[in-house]
Amino acid sequence: MSLTLLDLAGSVALLLWGTHMVQSGIQRVFGAGLRTLLGRALHGRFCAFLAGLGITAILQSSTATGLMTAGLVAAGLVETVPALAVMLGANVGTTLIVQALSFDVSAASPALILVGVLMFRKAANTRTHDLGRTLIGLGLMLLALHQLLRLMMDQDDVSILSTQLHAASSAPLLNVLVAAGLTWATHSSVAVVLFIMSLCAQNVVPPDAAFALVLGANLGTAINPVLEGTQSTDPAAKRLAIGNLLSRATGVVIAMAALDPIGRAMVTIEPDNARVVADFHTLFNLIVAGLFMLVLSPYAALLARLLPQQERSADPGQPLYLDPMSRQFPVVALANAAREALRLADVLGDMLAGARAVLSNGDRRLVTETRQRDDILDSLNAAIKTYLTSLDPEQLTDDDRQRLNEILTFVVNIEQAGDVVDLNLLPHATKRVKRRLAFSKEGEAELLDMLDRLTVNLRTAASLLMTQDARIARTLADEKVTFRAAESAATAAHFERLRSGRLDTAQTSAMHLDLLCDMKLINSHIVAAAAYPILERDGVLLVSRIAANDSYPSLDKDLSTGESSSRLPLQSR
Repeated sequence: MSLTLLDLAGSVALLLWGTHMVQSGIQRVFGAGLRTLLGRALHGRFCAFLAGLGITAILQSSTATGLMTAGLVAAGLVETVPALAVMLGANVGTTLIVQALSFDVSAASPALILVGVLMFRKAANTRTHDLGRTLIGLGLMLLALHQLLRLMMDQDDVSILSTQLHAASSAPLLNVLVAAGLTWATHSSVAVVLFIMSLCAQNVVPPDAAFALVLGANLGTAINPVLEGTQSTDPAAKRLAIGNLLSRATGVVIAMAALDPIGRAMVTIEPDNARVVADFHTLFNLIVAGLFMLVLSPYAALLARLLPQQERSADPGQPLYLDPMSRQFPVVALANAAREALRLADVLGDMLAGARAVLSNGDRRLVTETRQRDDILDSLNAAIKTYLTSLDPEQLTDDDRQRLNEILTFVVNIEQAGDVVDLNLLPHATKRVKRRLAFSKEGEAELLDMLDRLTVNLRTAASLLMTQDARIARTLADEKVTFRAAESAATAAHFERLRSGRLDTAQTSAMHLDLLCDMKLINSHIVAAAAYPILERDGVLLVSRIAANDSYPSLDKDLSTGESSSRLPLQSR
């Protein structure tokens, strides 16, 4: 009995690992594109239902689909009704692979593993590499199911287990709870339902008990997003997860009340024990989806009353979108980090607005408030970096790594721009107020105009982080020319005033120049945050602004020989 249980546990573990490989492989290949498709399809409940069904059928993870949808809801891009429709479709979509594997296709396992290994080991293309991973996982799932069936056929070894499970079949509620706990622990309703199907196929458990176990698996897979979901204390952030759990729980209660007649009808229609479990699983989710699709609007309104929108946390430095559960799905985690990074741009925008008010109105009370926002930038910057560096490198594709680096570059540069405002720009503005220095109308208008340009550039950078548009990146990079020209003109004017001998004018012009230098540095960080990564990715960002010229020797020389250590010419930007 001990050896049989060990073999059984090993087969179940192989099934779970195969399921994980299929899910992770598909997410790497199609994850980002499917998230974009999902965002475009959420315009009506029926389109949303079909999108949830199709995307989950591809990803083989209703949890991944739910996290994508929750991210769109949190960003304010999707209403609750289509989001709930997505989850109903996702619940149906996750049953399709169970339907496919309920047929005897175990003979394809060696071929799938062989082709998958060749693609995984030999392919240079990343997409082909990940598709090979998917085929290996599918082959392992078939192999595990075949092993489970073989174990169940040996009645001598499983007689004790079979007796215990038959005894438990007289308590349907116990079966529901056991399966729900197992699904919660394994994070895979597909693997648990396939395991139940194997038990029923060899009459280790009767169909009635198998149906109760399937109900428990459906309930358990909805528990994980509620217990391990977003860190936000806002009840509205959990509407989708709790709504999905309540709809499944309602379906389980109704199905339990009518389990006997449903079981007799199902067995009569489909005598194959493996197929009848898969059919019951699909039928249950179809019926639940059909019932709740009719009442989604009042159901969403009920959830809104039960889980009202809460005011934002008193601590603005706390992250709102860094969902820890999303870290197992890199495409969702990166989207969450990008959404959180936009908050840094908002905070820096508030700091620039405060600095503008100090310059134009001389309101020193705003200095302390504006400087406190730099602490918010530091806190959010640290949280985002910790979140991104906690992602498993093995689950990241090349595109994921590039996106991760782009987000890190953005948050680091925005935080550094905030430091320039805090440590340079605000002290200069405060000094001007203390000394009661007055700029000329033209000079003050130029400074305020440059601050307004910084605000516009910051908004462009935030948009660029999400759109990745190369044309916008070029436009933003060209803004460096504007600030460079303004600084050169201010420098020339400053020296002219020094020559004139007017001390008060020289002081204001020097402060004018200092402020422009600060703004130029802030603009450089904004451009580096969003424009440079895209231009570098497209191969249009050159190494240096210095033109190649043979008359100027390279400074990069070997100290012992005096010769250049590289024959590569310098490139001009």
